[in-house]
Amino acid sequence: MKKGANVGQKKMSKYGIHSNRFQGDYKKVLTVCSANMLRSPTMAHVLSADPYNFNTRSAGTAGYALIPVTEDLLMWADEVVCADTEHALWVRNKMMEWMLDKPIIDLNIPDNYEYRNPELIELIKERYEQRTAD
Repeated sequence: MKKGANVGQKKMSKYGIHSNRFQGDYKKVLTVCSANMLRSPTMAHVLSADPYNFNTRSAGTAGYALIPVTEDLLMWADEVVCADTEHALWVRNKMMEWMLDKPIIDLNIPDNYEYRNPELIELIKERYEQRTAD
């Protein structure tokens, strides 16, 4: 990097990303499955569209996940939506370890759907509505 390349630019702290004003006032939802390849990206897609319009990210709990769940992602999220109970328990344990307290929603969806499968999309909508109804 050239000397003086960052002159005039503010350095944002690691934690400044969690409340970045450019993200708007949308609910921030982290979706979680094992590998971050099928269910959680599909959940993020569904929850980022109408009627929800959430600001979404997806991640996985497995060591081979494309994007692993991190403390930063959990700090960023207002809510965590998990594909199944195994993921919800994993997230709850990590939150306890990292002293975080966020709502965790378990959709209880088995790992037998392709990415953006129409049945999976309908199941996500149905289960999310059931589990978040007042």
